[in-house]
Amino acid sequence: MAFRDCFSLAYPHNPRPADLIEVFRPGYQHWALYLGDGYVINIAPVDGIASALSSAKSVFSTKALVKMQLLKDVVGEDKYRVNNKYDTTYPPLPVEEVILRSEFVIGQEVAYDLLVNNCEHFVTLLRYGEGVSDQANRAVSTIGFVAAAIDIFTFLGLFPKRQRTKY
Repeated sequence: MAFRDCFSLAYPHNPRPADLIEVFRPGYQHWALYLGDGYVINIAPVDGIASALSSAKSVFSTKALVKMQLLKDVVGEDKYRVNNKYDTTYPPLPVEEVILRSEFVIGQEVAYDLLVNNCEHFVTLLRYGEGVSDQANRAVSTIGFVAAAIDIFTFLGLFPKRQRTKY
């Protein structure tokens, strides 16, 4: 056993470089990519504070900052796990390439959109070369379902039409 193995930092689920880290925030998941030695790369709203509270601001943000932070600081009191859930659909890029791509973008400001360019899209783009987000896809599906339901209820007359009042 190597000296380094005896005294390395211990993290649940034993993340390895280029692993996707899913952080369970109240009501949604935040995503980061593990770089090694306790550090992750993730994005945070430019106008927000890097914490669970910044996520509410992310709904209205259009820009985010790419940050390299300690995993423990990103997670805070929340639970997390390694979740490379797309590995069966998209082959991961070589770890060295993922790390180089990550290092290149640290400190840069990037476009942010909750539904098409969020934190999950960002880290999957680094790991797979493809930005995907089940969380965003579920949100888009839900919005579409609600809009369709409103249309159907209106068509069937279940939602009364508003009448304009004259003053």
